[in-house]
Amino acid sequence: MSDFSLLADDIRQKLPALELRENEPMKKHCSFKIGGPAALYALPGSVAELQALCALLREKGERPLVIGNGTNLLVTDETLRRVVIQTTGVANAKRTSETTVYVEAGMSLARAATLCASYGLTGMEFAQGIPGTVGGGASMNAGAYGGEMKQVLRSAAYLDGDVKTGVKAGQTLDLSYRHSAFSDTDCVVIGCELQLQRGDPREIDLKMRELAEKRRSKQPLELPSAGSTFKRPETGYAAALIEQCGLKGYAVGGAQVSEKHAGFVVNRGGASFDDVQRLMAHIQETVFAQTGVRLMPEVKIIKND
Repeated sequence: MSDFSLLADDIRQKLPALELRENEPMKKHCSFKIGGPAALYALPGSVAELQALCALLREKGERPLVIGNGTNLLVTDETLRRVVIQTTGVANAKRTSETTVYVEAGMSLARAATLCASYGLTGMEFAQGIPGTVGGGASMNAGAYGGEMKQVLRSAAYLDGDVKTGVKAGQTLDLSYRHSAFSDTDCVVIGCELQLQRGDPREIDLKMRELAEKRRSKQPLELPSAGSTFKRPETGYAAALIEQCGLKGYAVGGAQVSEKHAGFVVNRGGASFDDVQRLMAHIQETVFAQTGVRLMPEVKIIKND
């Protein structure tokens, strides 16, 4: 089905409580502040509403783009001919035992870390500075400052390609560097159970403050970006290789290699999708030519097929 006006009417008829927007600018919902309008943009407020919407779209032959906070996306400036579903309204949480917490996918990692800290539970401090959601964090095994979701993710509930619910736990999560069993699939993570440990609330708070300050001092938070642009290569670090190649501060249009941290491409004002893509390609070509290392994007590139 490609007539999005008719599809919108059908969705509103069957899910009248769902917040649904037409031609919604994606740059409003992506930390890069880049992106043209999405044909349809939905904001479900519960797991049940999310599942009902996904089932309806599957029935109509539509493959939605499910996002969290949009913090690792580079989206085309053209009209995105897809239904985008933002999960941030699906964000409840509950303590399931003395040391486990179940968190719905749309809760931010920062809020989840703060919540766990309020229970006197340690293990999620690393996530306090990661700008994404719990669902996105589980899907890509997000990590920072020596921590990653693999260390705390006990299980994840999800919707499969047939919009049926399932749970993966332990080794079936297939967690490795920036990868999980959900990577590059049509599965949608809807909630995660986190396994934590009892800790000293003061030590937890101190560690979170230290990591927040470390992030503020080293990362270009003052400019729009999508976080780390490239994955860590097998040898060395992307930022060090980019700086070694003399690319710190290099710009294409409004996109620039951050002068503060070479691992970040930033939008210094008015950057386009094409600006960022061309800059990323130049970085990859230059680093490979000078070092023999192939950098792979960590940023997820979203465009029409």
